[in-house]
Amino acid sequence: MKFSLTLILTCLIIFISSCSMSPRQDYVKPDVNLRIETSNKNKEIIIQSLLKDENIFSISFNDEDSYFLEDNILNSDLKYFCKSLSEEEREVLEKNIFKDKKELNKKVIVVFSENYMGIASLLRDKYPEEEYFMITSEDFDSQVRKILNVDSSKRNYDDLAKFDSGLEISHSPRVRNDIASIYYITNYDIGKTIVPIFRSYALNMVTFSSSEIFHDANDIKKLVDFENTYIPITKKMIENILKKQDSLIINEIEKTLIRDFLIIEKINQNNLFRENHIPDSSNRKIRRNGCINRDLSLWKVSTADFTD
Repeated sequence: MKFSLTLILTCLIIFISSCSMSPRQDYVKPDVNLRIETSNKNKEIIIQSLLKDENIFSISFNDEDSYFLEDNILNSDLKYFCKSLSEEEREVLEKNIFKDKKELNKKVIVVFSENYMGIASLLRDKYPEEEYFMITSEDFDSQVRKILNVDSSKRNYDDLAKFDSGLEISHSPRVRNDIASIYYITNYDIGKTIVPIFRSYALNMVTFSSSEIFHDANDIKKLVDFENTYIPITKKMIENILKKQDSLIINEIEKTLIRDFLIIEKINQNNLFRENHIPDSSNRKIRRNGCINRDLSLWKVSTADFTD
């Protein structure tokens, strides 16, 4: 059941008011005390998460010197974590794609859309020996064929067929054989179209992307478009997405990140480190001192994980 923010806050005000009029012996220490400045969207997620976990809590969204929780959770340096989720995803991808590249005589093909020119430019500066292609929103198929040199293979076939028009020649378009892997840096709207086209020509090619490529999908089953693509994400996050009730996958990821923050806040305030809790967005346990590095693993998209 989804509560509106107005209804939730109204109920909380009534609850807090009633508590303030109760005798002191009825006071119950909250599990967590929070002072947060954030957007209405995040406020609603926070309240829903606290209620779902049946926490006793005290919260204020108006105090001075409150912790500022950015609206863009995925790109924010969330409290207790070393880096944003997006930054950690990119670092895991960079290590696996570029730094640990095994086939040094082959190229990494970076395919990006216009909105991600900044990220592609940084990679080009660090790894100029690789190849970079910006995909536009016009004629995706011809752009993919050009990147993979499929047209060159077709021309060779046409030239051969000219020698004898009556000769039947079996032909399957060949793609260039100097590709180590393909790294997609784009959003869902473009990704859901270009990834299947690449797969149609190079089915066994090793491919990577951040989770951003499916953020705007409204059903995890639509990830069939990205079959066999490696994504840096935790198993628990995938399980949460499978159970999601929101319209878009990104909404469930945001809820996971905020819930992680709230649980870690509770652990810190109540000295519960012995529970060895692992946040849903991480593969590392919570420690008393120091920030948390999520240590994301690569998940190979497989329809077997989310189909009956």
